[in-house]
Amino acid sequence: MITKKMTKERKIIITVDGYSSCGKSTFAKAIARELGYIYIDSGAMYRAVTLFALRRGLVAEGIADEKRILEILPEISITFRPDRETGYPVTYLNGEMVEREIRDREVSENVSPVSTIAGVRARLVELQRALSTGGGVVMDGRDIGTVVFPDAELKIFMTASPEVRAQRRYLELVSKGLPADFDAVMRNLSERDRIDSSREASPLRRAEDAVILDNSEMTPEEQMIWFRELYRRRMNES
Repeated sequence: MITKKMTKERKIIITVDGYSSCGKSTFAKAIARELGYIYIDSGAMYRAVTLFALRRGLVAEGIADEKRILEILPEISITFRPDRETGYPVTYLNGEMVEREIRDREVSENVSPVSTIAGVRARLVELQRALSTGGGVVMDGRDIGTVVFPDAELKIFMTASPEVRAQRRYLELVSKGLPADFDAVMRNLSERDRIDSSREASPLRRAEDAVILDNSEMTPEEQMIWFRELYRRRMNES
């Protein structure tokens, strides 16, 4: 059980890395809400850059114009504001709320080539660190525990079977009223896994001190029970 005393004594940084559609964001949001921490969706930041590049015609069919994307980076401002209904942060691109737009299929199919650009990753790492000054932050992504916060006090690496992940992503799209095809979702996830794991800049990999969470057969409630025990042990050790 997490007590108020435990959450007030020391604010730490918690990283949640892992493959696409493992439920990283949902899990990280739940952790932040329980601890009273700030939640930062690093994936949404890369999606926002991708959306901006798409609007400028700088990325299409998995091919990104690296030179021009780097040139427009200074024009991009990404912020998070709490949703009026849920209280969870939603993504704003240059003052425009783009939470729905950054989750659509076109962005999903083009985010990996944009996120492999070293200059894009370097710029967003700067922003992520600036947003996390003082601790009390939960951030999810693919290189948070290895690159953004290698000294984070608690690191979690999430995984699940490809079939489970594809089903989750498919149902997420359907629930939002977005076009969805299971086979296309499966192909997209496989390609993203390949690109994310093989890219030169900050590839997806588990930090040596990260705790693995395979949630293929776990409910959200079971994941939080798992986390509470992990958090309690970690705080008692420190």
